Amino acid sequence: MTTPATKAKLLALYNVPEADRELFDKQYFESHIPLAKKMPGLRGMAICKKPKNLMGGQSPYYMIAELTFDDMAALKAALSSPEGQEAGNNIMSFASNYITMLSSEVEVTEGAVVG
Repeated sequence: MTTPATKAKLLALYNVPEADRELFDKQYFESHIPLAKKMPGLRGMAICKKPKNLMGGQSPYYMIAELTFDDMAALKAALSSPEGQEAGNNIMSFASNYITMLSSEVEVTEGAVVG
């Protein structure tokens, strides 16, 4: 059995925008994503738009973004970097009322993620 690898994830949970959703999408995908991709140490990014609630009913989220880093130190360094600051200022300029950001260390064991 191999030793589990530890990674760090940043999850950005976006509630449904009350304002113009097309404008939100334009700002997010054309402005924010290119800035976020420049953060040092970013290993992966996944965007889930309009997630479905598997338990029934409406999902409270319009979109979920998952950013992966080697470890928590790399995640923190990315967020405090000039690129991370620029991406943070950008997202807060149009999504501050809709976003919840979480971070966690995750353990990857034989292809499964635990954490």
